[in-house]
Amino acid sequence: MIVIPAVDLRAGACVQLAGDPGAVARGWEEVGFHYLHIVDLDAATGRGSNVGLVREILTTSDAECQVGGGIRDQDRIEELLAEGARRVIVGTRALEDAEWLDEMASRFPDELVVAADVIDRRVVTRGWSRTLPVDILDAIDELNALPLAGLFVTAVHREGQLRGTDLPLMEDVAEAAAFPVYAAGGITTLSEVRALDDRGVTAAIVGMALYKGVIDPRAAAAEFGE
Repeated sequence: MIVIPAVDLRAGACVQLAGDPGAVARGWEEVGFHYLHIVDLDAATGRGSNVGLVREILTTSDAECQVGGGIRDQDRIEELLAEGARRVIVGTRALEDAEWLDEMASRFPDELVVAADVIDRRVVTRGWSRTLPVDILDAIDELNALPLAGLFVTAVHREGQLRGTDLPLMEDVAEAAAFPVYAAGGITTLSEVRALDDRGVTAAIVGMALYKGVIDPRAAAAEFGE
C-alpha cells in the first residue's frame, strides 16, 4: 500500500494550498513521499490548461508521477510520457469511447490508468455531470481485458468531506479488478489506509486530509511512502 499526495492544479496554482505547485511537489518529496498524483483541473473541465506547470513538476521532481486531467488524445499521452510521467490517467473519453481506450491501451501498455468517478456505484463523467448507465463492477469487467496500469476510483459521494471513504465499494472494486486499484474520496485516517490495504487496494490518493494535517504527512510517508 502506498499513500500518494494529490496535487490539483487550477489557474496556475495548487488548489489545496493556493501556492506554487512546484514548491508543493518538492515539499511532499522532502516529507518522504516518492509518488505524486497530479491533476490539471482546468484541462479536465475545458476551462484552460496548466500544461507548463505539469511539465515543470515532471522535469524537476524526483518523485514517480502520474498525471491526469483532460487527456483525450494520443499526442497528449505521448507528450506526458516523454516529459517523465510514469503513468497517464484517462477518464471521460476512456469511459465513453471504448474503441479509443482499446487502441490507446494497446499503444501504451501498462502506462495508462483509467479514472472512474463513482456515485453510489454508478460511473459519472464530464465533471460528475453525466451518469453512465453502468455499474462500476460491470465497467471493470470490460476493462479487465486491457493492458492497463491500473484503475483509479474516486468515491465522489465522499470526496472532500473528511468523513471516511467507502470501504465496501473499494473492497468490491479491488476484488473485481485484474490490475492495481488506486482509491480516493474521503480518506481521513491512517487506519482507513490500513483497511484499504487489507482489502487489496494498491494505493490511496489523499488530498485534503494531508494538506489540513488531519493525517500526519510524515507518519503517512514513513508507513506508506513507498
